[in-house]
Amino acid sequence: MKRQGTLVRWEKDRGFGFIRCPEISADVFVHLRDFADRGTTPQVGMRLDFDEIHVGGKGPRAVAVRAAGAPQQRPQGRVKQQQRRPAPSSSASSSPSSSLPMALLLVGYAALLGYGVWTGRIPPIALGVLLLLSLSALFIYGVDKSAAQAGRWRTAESTLHLLSLAGGWPGAWIAQRLFRHKVSKKSFMAVYWATVLAHVAAVGAWVGRFVPAL
Repeated sequence: MKRQGTLVRWEKDRGFGFIRCPEISADVFVHLRDFADRGTTPQVGMRLDFDEIHVGGKGPRAVAVRAAGAPQQRPQGRVKQQQRRPAPSSSASSSPSSSLPMALLLVGYAALLGYGVWTGRIPPIALGVLLLLSLSALFIYGVDKSAAQAGRWRTAESTLHLLSLAGGWPGAWIAQRLFRHKVSKKSFMAVYWATVLAHVAAVGAWVGRFVPAL
């Protein structure tokens, strides 16, 4: 996917760096060999056009990198100046998961857990387990964000979703906003909300005695 961003870090001796793009939650890894013009001397602060790819479960990587506005050769031999993409509005990333629905859901979920403990359907120790899952999700999201920025091995998205499904979704929601991680990826957020609703529905069925006790 065509992107545009700013080179915010460059390791000259090692020949790689990172591009910051407002449309991507993590900084994008770029190597010297990924520049289309091999005569380019990367400098921090440069505006760059690039294609975003994902390889082997790692963070985003830039290929076909060129200075913003540099001419690009077309197959027909024509040269056309690459157009810049407008920066997304600040509300774009908040639309998939606004704060109000989540606040209402958290209040309802807390009431459901409280009722479950009061009726004896949920043992009090389960509240501690759920809190631990949320804290684990918060920590793992933070580690994954750091890995994305440093170009290290990433946590699998399936692991993040399993944590949410098991009950760590409140911590995951906090981490998404605290670290600005994953919120702009619509496919990920769609699955995240599915795990939230599935977990809450399962707890509701248990507390409502739709599921027989073991």
